[in-house]
Amino acid sequence: MARKTDTPSSYHGEPIKFDPNFRGPVQNRRCTDVVCCIIFVIVILGYIALGTVAWIHGDPRKIVYPTDSQGQFCGQQNTSNANKAILFYFNMLKCASPAVLINLQCPTTQLCVSKCPDRFTTLLEVSRKSNWGYYKQFCKPGFVIGSKSVAEVIRDEDCPPMLVPSRPLLQRCFPDFKSKDGELTIADQTTFKDGDENSRSVLDLRDAAIKIASLLNAKELGIKILEDYANSWIWILIGLGITMVFSLSFILLLRYIACVILWFMICGIIISASYGVWHCFQEYSVLKKKPDANVTISDIGFQTDLSIYLENSQTWLIFMFVLIAIVIIIVIMLIFLRSSLSVAFALLKEGSRAIFYIMCTLFYPVVTFFLLAICIAYSAVTAVFLASSGKAIYKVTSADDQCMYANLTCSPKTFNQTNITKACPGAQCMFAFYGGETVYHNYILVLHLCNLFVFLWLVNFVLALGKCTLAGAFASYYWAKRKPKDIPSCPVYSSFTRAVRYHTGSLAFGSLILAMVQMVRIVLENLNHKLKGSQNVCNRFLLRCLSCCFWCLEKFIKFLNTNAYIMIAIYGQNFCRSSREAFDLLMRNIVRVVVLDNVISFLLFLGKLVISGGVGVLAFLFFSKRIPLFQEMVPQLNFSWVPLVTVIIGSFMITSGFFNVYAMCVDTLFLCFLCDLEVNNGSPSKPYHMSPNLMKIFRSKREEEEVPEKTSPLLKHVTSS
Repeated sequence: MARKTDTPSSYHGEPIKFDPNFRGPVQNRRCTDVVCCIIFVIVILGYIALGTVAWIHGDPRKIVYPTDSQGQFCGQQNTSNANKAILFYFNMLKCASPAVLINLQCPTTQLCVSKCPDRFTTLLEVSRKSNWGYYKQFCKPGFVIGSKSVAEVIRDEDCPPMLVPSRPLLQRCFPDFKSKDGELTIADQTTFKDGDENSRSVLDLRDAAIKIASLLNAKELGIKILEDYANSWIWILIGLGITMVFSLSFILLLRYIACVILWFMICGIIISASYGVWHCFQEYSVLKKKPDANVTISDIGFQTDLSIYLENSQTWLIFMFVLIAIVIIIVIMLIFLRSSLSVAFALLKEGSRAIFYIMCTLFYPVVTFFLLAICIAYSAVTAVFLASSGKAIYKVTSADDQCMYANLTCSPKTFNQTNITKACPGAQCMFAFYGGETVYHNYILVLHLCNLFVFLWLVNFVLALGKCTLAGAFASYYWAKRKPKDIPSCPVYSSFTRAVRYHTGSLAFGSLILAMVQMVRIVLENLNHKLKGSQNVCNRFLLRCLSCCFWCLEKFIKFLNTNAYIMIAIYGQNFCRSSREAFDLLMRNIVRVVVLDNVISFLLFLGKLVISGGVGVLAFLFFSKRIPLFQEMVPQLNFSWVPLVTVIIGSFMITSGFFNVYAMCVDTLFLCFLCDLEVNNGSPSKPYHMSPNLMKIFRSKREEEEVPEKTSPLLKHVTSS
């Protein structure tokens, strides 16, 4: 029986040849892409070596603990600073920005203390009254009272010139800024005396105050969010559990009433979105008549109370346009893809049957999650140790801007023996940062890039292994003559062991290509971010074009790799040959591929939207106390959106996990179906392996594509049944 394909076979290779001994995924295999497998193993060993070297040179304490001017950690156990976990800055006026403080680049002495100052006082005042009891704890250890004049103490920074009421933030003492009657104050005062007892305004630290206030607000917001999680975590888990039940039920019910469910889902979304458009327009019309109708969302800014946004007309206008766009997109896709909906429904129904018979495939994402967690944890730990590699670097700090030795590297042990203190009175050798001048430290950036690249490679390999494993399991279902009797036992385990034993090199090859493209994209995005404020429009335009091109390339490689992994799982060939045969097979059926891929992706996305959106609506009704039966059970919350957003995002992730398995199942069955059409012709010697239902649906389309020829007896039997 001759068949007419979408494009001549000579353009895209020859059809797959018939093999009478083929019974599904090939069992007798040999290792493929051995060279790439060896390289992959060497890279993993090198990655382990990189982590070991970073572990030897790195010290996470440099990130966890603040460091004083002598390079000692604040709060570290078994040291003199064990009970001094907070970093205190001698002269806060030298630190104009909190960012400077956090980066430990403030040009003043930093000392570990047990608590922050809680009062205003100056060194001159304490010296006149000889009341050193409270003040001395903020002086350098070993300072002898009366050994120097006040001017020399301030010059050498043995003691702070003044104390300002402060509170700990990020393990550092920051001025305790508060707002009183619209004015910025410290301890209810708008002025204070500096080291020379000159009256200074709190506004001298205005820039620091603004950023510190934002940090304090962020910290307070974070505490409230954690409280909401502590009060609502049980209900969040219940919502996520409902999502799992709905997702599993949806997939399994497609086996029986796929057409009914999908049409009901599509019509339900269109009706709901249409009602939403009408409701948004009504709300917009009412709010537009209010006096403050011209207030925009940008004028409101970020607010934790979401009801504020619902009182703005612009919010409802945006909602209305979004819903209109959704309705238009759905209607347009239904118009252009209506002829392929029956085929898509059949594939989805067949995919549901396959998952029903191989239920363990739904739990394989747990294995993928575990392997990804290992990769992410190892990469993150390596990055932390690399970032904390290096020795303490000390720099000369002087109050005199004309000092010729300023910012030069120095050693605290030998600093007093040099002539720097004579040339620059008051100069000090203070800790600046962690670094070094060895070969290792000079190539820290390169090692960070290597860590990132290997991380991308490993993540893509884990995902590739999951796709190949699932493809092998679902292919064993498709090629079984008598379903489910001929499906091999433990198909997922068998497919996993085949992929690891024979095709590690091929999976590594495919993931390497994808990791290289992703690495280039990251570099381009980083360059684009750095040139964001650049006036060179040509460079920014070129980077945007390159980013867009590599984004498209990444999407194409992902699509090609997925089909290559399916061919590897079925026929056991190397990556290049599998990619070529998958590409040729898809190009020979390009119309079917493009149409069905878009239709199925569209239907699965709608499924994700319906389930996650439905659970989100239930969560909204519950946490807003709009369900009378559960009003007494709703916990007290600071922000009702915290558990709501968590449930919606978590629901979408869980639904995506189930539906990704389902999508891989449909992709595998579709590729097997195309192979089945090319290899077999429906005769007794070459019977089709597709289900009778799938055969019926494709019968009309096949008759349009085929050259008129006598139909085989088996085809007549299948059609009549």
